[in-house]
Amino acid sequence: MLEGWFLWFILFWVVFLISMLAIGGYFMFRKFLQRLPKEDGKSDLDWQDYYLDKTRHMWKEEEKNLLEELVEPVPELFRDVARAKIAGQIGQLALKEHASSINLDLIIRGYIMATPKRDHKFLMKRLNEKQIDYSKYKALF
Repeated sequence: MLEGWFLWFILFWVVFLISMLAIGGYFMFRKFLQRLPKEDGKSDLDWQDYYLDKTRHMWKEEEKNLLEELVEPVPELFRDVARAKIAGQIGQLALKEHASSINLDLIIRGYIMATPKRDHKFLMKRLNEKQIDYSKYKALF
């Protein structure tokens, strides 16, 4: 019945489809978990949106441009999500510390707190390029 190259094609196609469905399902499940409400009735994404809305007026053009540079290595498909997550963390810090505007210190600390360790090397490289001293943030890395 199924012989030769056609059998291998069908087997490859089955493995490929199952793999793609598993990968897509994984990312959809992660997003679903972020939307689930916590004990306070709000989800992680609700809090992120809250911090973004409350601090939107604090961002100056220079800080927005720096944030754009920092999310540059993220693939374009995920860049908006990364930008929102980092900006939400920065906004949370700004509100917690009653800052009047977003500054370099808040951006660096927010970026470190919102991103995985593997992204910190890029931050250090970018800060070196801009000749910004990040020695006081070593404990956060």
